[in-house]
Amino acid sequence: MGIVNIEDELHEQLRRAAKASYRSINAQAAFWIRIGMLCETHPGVTFQELVARELRAAGVDAPAQDAPMPTAAAA
Repeated sequence: MGIVNIEDELHEQLRRAAKASYRSINAQAAFWIRIGMLCETHPGVTFQELVARELRAAGVDAPAQDAPMPTAAAA
């Protein structure tokens, strides 16, 4: 584990994203880093596909890409 120096504005965006995502600042930074690495190594894969793949790898039942979004009435 180490310390990473980032620009103040990026840290502020990180703090805001963490709050909106219900993550700690460190967890949000780790998420952005991991997604960034996956995007660089899999340029033909969409963000949504990457997230669905990571959820499945973690044992979460992610809906198929073409599955309809649940509505408020169905939830």
